[in-house]
Amino acid sequence: MVDRTLDASGLLCPMPLLKTKLELNSMTPGEELEVIATDSGSARDIPAFIKLSSHQLVSSAETDGQYRFVIKCGA
Repeated sequence: MVDRTLDASGLLCPMPLLKTKLELNSMTPGEELEVIATDSGSARDIPAFIKLSSHQLVSSAETDGQYRFVIKCGA
C-alpha cells in the first residue's frame, strides 16, 4: 500500500523525473510514492536519481509501455 501516487503518464522527459523529485520533497521519510510514467526515459532516469539520493527504490516494472516505480522516501 503506497501513501501517494504520481501519474506522469503522457509527460515527456524530463518532466516525470522533475515531478517525482517535487513530490518526494513534500513527503515524510518512510512514506511510499508510486510513480506511473509512459516516457521510456523514466526507466533510466528515475532509478539513476534514486541511487544518488537518500530515497529507496522498492520496486519497478514495465508493462505495455507503462513504467511503475515504488519509492520509499528517505531523510
